[in-house]
Amino acid sequence: MTQNSLTSSLFRKEVLAMSAYKVADAGGLIKLDAMENPYGWPEALKTRWLETLRDCPLNRYPDPEAQQLVQTIRMHDQIPGQHAILLGNGSDEIIQLLLMALPPTAGVLSPAPGFVMYRQISHCLGLDYHGVPLLADGFELDLPAMLAAIEQHRPAVVFIAYPNNPTGNLFDPVAIHRIIKAAKGLVIIDEAYAPFADASFITALEEYDNLLLMRTLSKLGLAGLRLGYIAGNPALIEQLNKIRLPYNINCLTQLSADFALTHKALFDQQTQAISANRTLVFNQLNAMDGITAYPSSANFILFRTRQGQADKVYESVKRQGVLIKNINPQGGLLSDCLRVTIGTDSENSAFISALRNSLAGL
Repeated sequence: MTQNSLTSSLFRKEVLAMSAYKVADAGGLIKLDAMENPYGWPEALKTRWLETLRDCPLNRYPDPEAQQLVQTIRMHDQIPGQHAILLGNGSDEIIQLLLMALPPTAGVLSPAPGFVMYRQISHCLGLDYHGVPLLADGFELDLPAMLAAIEQHRPAVVFIAYPNNPTGNLFDPVAIHRIIKAAKGLVIIDEAYAPFADASFITALEEYDNLLLMRTLSKLGLAGLRLGYIAGNPALIEQLNKIRLPYNINCLTQLSADFALTHKALFDQQTQAISANRTLVFNQLNAMDGITAYPSSANFILFRTRQGQADKVYESVKRQGVLIKNINPQGGLLSDCLRVTIGTDSENSAFISALRNSLAGL
């Protein structure tokens, strides 16, 4: 049996048709492609953190429910006690859990462009995924199209990122409320970038039984821990908990995240600095001839080059030592678009300089 025939006989057609999610090699480059917090911790805080890990019982399985961490998250994000919380290995695992719980004929719907994992995991599981295009002017929700798609496809799950990735904008909350009311299945509000947005649907959990709220600690500054959560109706969370693998949050992550979240002032200071720098970078981008930057409520900015120039600009910026994200290959509304994460002052300056040099060389 040949290698190709072996794989084709073993794996589902949905998997065979997929491409792996590629992460660019950032070795030797200023890394502004992955929406990470660029700031570290003061040395004194690192020392205190390491002390908390000293007696971590690595020979034992971790608390399967991560009870202490759940309570810390509940207090940190002000999640009312009547709502249940389930932790995941990043928000990706939570999306996977949600979609694995659905029947094989279920439909999934989200605005497009949106977070790629909604589509990718749906396709992997053979679910019927529908992306509803955003409006070209400002990447807003096309509410009539969303409501029509909900009526036509009756999706089991609707994902809405708030702010949206990769566009960075906050959708009209009135439109989102309309979608939640129209949906016959679950609506998941993905608030991965909540620390930078000053907007949330947490209070709406009281209004809707079919609403769940998903967040991650990655953008806040803990990307290396891979921790996310989903909160809402206990009856819904109970079903997801049935298929969550035991001990999915390791003891080092539990202790580290619990320690970090008790130092809210540090992360508030960092997110405020990122938000201030976001405004500076946005203004610098829009001052450049041939660049259109889009308003963002996240820790990144999507910007558009002149037609046909995005790939060349991306490669030129990379040659100058700065790695950003090339969104142009996704096509459609994202044609000619690139995305940059907000970094430190020096990283942002290096990016702006590299971009200016790239544009001058075209």
